[in-house]
Amino acid sequence: MIDSLPNLAAFARIVSAGSLSAAARELDISLAVVSKRLAQLEKSLGVRLIQRTTRRQTLTEEGVLFYAQVVRILAEVEEAEALISRRRGTVGGLLRLSAPRAFGRQWIAPIVSDFQRLHPRLSVQLELTDTVIDLLENGADMAIRFGSLADSSLIARQLAPNYRVLCAAPAYLKKYGVPKHPDELVGHRCIIMRDQPWTDWRFENGDSMTVRVTGPLLSNDGSAAHTWALEGAGIVLKSIWDVGDDIAAGRLRRVLPKYRISSAPLHAIYPHSRHLAPRVRAFIEYLGERLREAWRWDEG
Repeated sequence: MIDSLPNLAAFARIVSAGSLSAAARELDISLAVVSKRLAQLEKSLGVRLIQRTTRRQTLTEEGVLFYAQVVRILAEVEEAEALISRRRGTVGGLLRLSAPRAFGRQWIAPIVSDFQRLHPRLSVQLELTDTVIDLLENGADMAIRFGSLADSSLIARQLAPNYRVLCAAPAYLKKYGVPKHPDELVGHRCIIMRDQPWTDWRFENGDSMTVRVTGPLLSNDGSAAHTWALEGAGIVLKSIWDVGDDIAAGRLRRVLPKYRISSAPLHAIYPHSRHLAPRVRAFIEYLGERLREAWRWDEG
């Protein structure tokens, strides 16, 4: 019979933090106490949850299953404890989220700062990465992503409008010419955001069309690709959120504007909605409002 909530909380923090010592620092308790709570939990269950060596820790099969349930249990407890605080309008705890690098720096970081200022009891850990992370494995509350949701076990809530555009600097188009049809992209210098020197760009104008493009510049970082485009290095495919103001100012020009690119909606992604922590629910609401207020680009 498990009757110790602190033991569950310690186990969840050990998994999300990556080690017992890191969990102890985050919980602001001693390493000995964290280790004792884990040992008590494993003893009460009669199974080992975490395999530990001097260099690393890994969840056992039972640990993986148990962790998923513990996250839900702690979320329920937190929501129950927050019933009164919600009535007072307070939001607290630690909010962990991830976002694409360029979009995160330009849009999410300022919004996070404003949200935390409204809720002084809240701490926020923002990870900026163009890699799709596993929310449960990384202990994240939510992620902000462009594109469709592949994992049906997650919840996706649309935050604001978005569409993608091809664009290039005027200097590039003056030197290499302006393509009139997607097929002509094959002969252009395209900036590739992946680890191979080619990618497929899909167009949806009546009948769908896919063009395989190549280029001499590759990066896994959206900001680097954006910089290359501004410097006239090639044609790039980017979200209007990233390049809309550059297009409006004339620093970039749209390429093939009559050909619609396959959509990449902007979503908040989280593991479950029924047990969503109050801090996550409040931030998603606030984030959606701020992004909708910032929207200023007409797809036409």
